[in-house]
Amino acid sequence: MAYLPNFLFLFLLIVSLYIFFRNLKKVKRNISLGKDVNRNNNSYARLKNMLRVAFGQSKMGSRPVAAILHLIVYVGFILINIELLEIILDGILGKHRIFASFLGVFYDYLISTFEILAFLVLISVFLFWTRRNVIRLKRFFSPETVGWPTFDANNILYFEVVLMFLFLFMNATDMLLQEANVDLYVKTGIFPVSQFFKPLFLDLSIDNLIFFERAFWWLHITGILIFLNYLYYSKHLHILLAFPNTYYANLESNGKFDVDSSIKNEVQLILNPDKEISSEINIPDKFGATDIFDLNWIQLMNAYSCTECGRCSNVCPANLTGKKLSPRAIMMKTRDRLEEVSKNLDKNNGSFINDNKQLLNDYISPEELWACTSCNACVEECPIEIDPLSIIMDMRKYLTLEKSAAPAELNSMMNNIENNGAPWPFSNQDRLEWVKE
Repeated sequence: MAYLPNFLFLFLLIVSLYIFFRNLKKVKRNISLGKDVNRNNNSYARLKNMLRVAFGQSKMGSRPVAAILHLIVYVGFILINIELLEIILDGILGKHRIFASFLGVFYDYLISTFEILAFLVLISVFLFWTRRNVIRLKRFFSPETVGWPTFDANNILYFEVVLMFLFLFMNATDMLLQEANVDLYVKTGIFPVSQFFKPLFLDLSIDNLIFFERAFWWLHITGILIFLNYLYYSKHLHILLAFPNTYYANLESNGKFDVDSSIKNEVQLILNPDKEISSEINIPDKFGATDIFDLNWIQLMNAYSCTECGRCSNVCPANLTGKKLSPRAIMMKTRDRLEEVSKNLDKNNGSFINDNKQLLNDYISPEELWACTSCNACVEECPIEIDPLSIIMDMRKYLTLEKSAAPAELNSMMNNIENNGAPWPFSNQDRLEWVKE
């Protein structure tokens, strides 16, 4: 019976990690549905970009208040994981504060740092909640955020509050047991924050204190494991994917668009009929994209990495002028379609059965696509280098080249370029006639 808690903890840990890695494997499978694209060049620049943007939070600074609050939660999340490691080792080995024995005085400072960070995280989470639910910042309340996205965002905030309080309550009861010289509860120095919660437990007997300390310990680690497996269903999957997303981000200038080699070859033949045709150029089965299978794996990873913060839509000129387009909605709809395809694969043993749906029209309308000015403001603003514009342009390519469904104004412009060498409806000979008027 003495080892029963250890076995129970180990069982809980194994089950949680199994579910987590199963979901992670599913994410990898879904991302792999996209077309291959080579982003393995210039590894030094990519690593530097990841360290700067993902680790360094460099693009968060455009909004100082949110940047400071996010930094506190981010640093707290990283450092408190050290405490999590200790809890896991304690649970497996049946020990209590296993690091205290060999870290000595440094352990006391470490626990104090954790507590201060936990307190700062509580303040930050409260301010995040206030911004979202009291001040009600406009970018948090758009048509695409109605329902689950808003519920999910608040869930995380409540989760953080509960986990931090469980941590502080655990330390408060632990502190009382240390003062009572109970076996296993070795003295570990001051508790700068949890000491203020001691009065809540002063009237409890030793047995009850041990019960509550263990209860808080179990609830804390169980909550963390639940949170770990909640990530797959949440926008907070970016906690994991922000790093590969920034590593494989496009290193080229945002204004430089990809050019289809087969199209480029045709244009060059028109301009130079004597040009030799390369045998290496492959004509694609379809120009552009209609569904997630036509997008590349970077774009699909972008969809999973989206934090739904709304910064992209907040700077989008089309969105600001009342157009239907929202870059955030583009990414959210892409992820929704990807999840629908994922369920289809799960249901049919890894094989996709045509569901007569596609990303274009069923999720994203042509009106949204043609509202885009291709200014790259959304790409510049995204804190983790997500590129909604690339998805928009691929779908517009399909509408233009495969369906000839470009707006009349665009068709007129392209006809003028083809016939007159310029967007204007004037021949080369008449182009300067206006100066004579």
